Amino acid sequence: MTRNKEWLQRSRAAVWHPCTQMKRHETLPIVPIARGDGAYLVDFDGQRYLDGVSSWWVNLFGHNEARIKAAIRCQLDELDHVMLAGFTHRPVVELSERLSALTGLGHAFYASDGASATEIALKMSFHYWKNQGQDKKQRFVSLENSYHGETVGALAVTDVPLFSATYAPLVKNGWRVPSPDTRGARSGESARDVALRAATSLENLLTKHHGEIAALIVEPLVQGAAGMAMYDAAYLTRARALCDEYQIHLIADEIAVGFGRTGTLFACEQAGIRPDFLCLSKGITGGTLPLSCVLSSDEIYQAFYHDDVTRGFLHSHSYTGNALACSAALAVLDIFEQDDVLARNREQALRFDALLAPLQQHPRVRHWRRCGMIWAFEVDSTRSDFAQAFFAAMLKLGCLLRPIGKTVYFMPPYVVSEEDMTLLRDATLATLELLEHDAGVSAAETALP
Repeated sequence: MTRNKEWLQRSRAAVWHPCTQMKRHETLPIVPIARGDGAYLVDFDGQRYLDGVSSWWVNLFGHNEARIKAAIRCQLDELDHVMLAGFTHRPVVELSERLSALTGLGHAFYASDGASATEIALKMSFHYWKNQGQDKKQRFVSLENSYHGETVGALAVTDVPLFSATYAPLVKNGWRVPSPDTRGARSGESARDVALRAATSLENLLTKHHGEIAALIVEPLVQGAAGMAMYDAAYLTRARALCDEYQIHLIADEIAVGFGRTGTLFACEQAGIRPDFLCLSKGITGGTLPLSCVLSSDEIYQAFYHDDVTRGFLHSHSYTGNALACSAALAVLDIFEQDDVLARNREQALRFDALLAPLQQHPRVRHWRRCGMIWAFEVDSTRSDFAQAFFAAMLKLGCLLRPIGKTVYFMPPYVVSEEDMTLLRDATLATLELLEHDAGVSAAETALP
């Protein structure tokens, strides 16, 4: 038995894997990973896999990044953790100060994951209006096909039936408004036209129901689980103006798109707006330790500052503001400054555009698009098992990609090289041909008398 098979069997016997129908792993193997090396993951038998999705969009600077590891080690020698209720520590103070300076928002509230950040922002918005004597403002607005996490509160603003339908009886209903997804362009429409048309639908809803609405939550510029749906920044600009007009909070969920993914440090910068709440996670620690954060405006913070304890925001978990995670996040911010990451990414993205041109021109590729360091496209395929078959075929070619339905996307670590992207391109082209051939053989076999 190989080491891979041993760990595979032990994992199937002991671990309940996330976002997974475990029975599928009877035929689709779990990949046991022994270590990380830059843009690559390495299994127990030495096979290397290019991490084309940054391990669920969290890894920014490659696995085993020396500076982040050094910061964690240094912090471990000083303080591993202390509860943040009634105590504080250097890394959490410094990180909060730096995030505030970068965003114009203040008083960072910490958790461990993206869904928790969403929950915090929703609860804060609701509680703000309650503290202001506006008890009717209890509902939330989100975009069609939105994804903001899978905890019960977050499911109220998540419009992916695979995740939300089963738990519908537990969820407080809100409103959905049309997505500004550029793929929905009508004949002759530009991306900006689509965005403004969607904003008009938002305006119609807010006009009628603003007295009941606490907040609008959006994934700025890119809706990840919607299949990397990309849209024009004009929607964010208009949404900010409408939220101001109708006294509704704007929550920017930058859990996936923050920290340079869209080309700017935070996606909202491209619209020239500041949200009332900014949710951060994933890349905040470079993919090393769990951490999330919600930044809010000073006006919101002041609404909770009171002698009455019930007006305070009484939300917590044991590892809030963990010192090790905060030290990793500080190292991430240092790397952005030291390596001029955003400028380098802009140059890389243009080079990779040219390198990926043969894939863009493939006859089965539809809606080719890019935002910052995210590339995505749809595949014209009749296979109902396209995502699973594509994933398995790419693994055999040394690449980790996880399509969303028939949307294939690349979201690699920023340290990815031209050689790496060439591997990703060539493996994707080969896989498209393989799956097309397999589908053709299957169709021919079905047609035999």
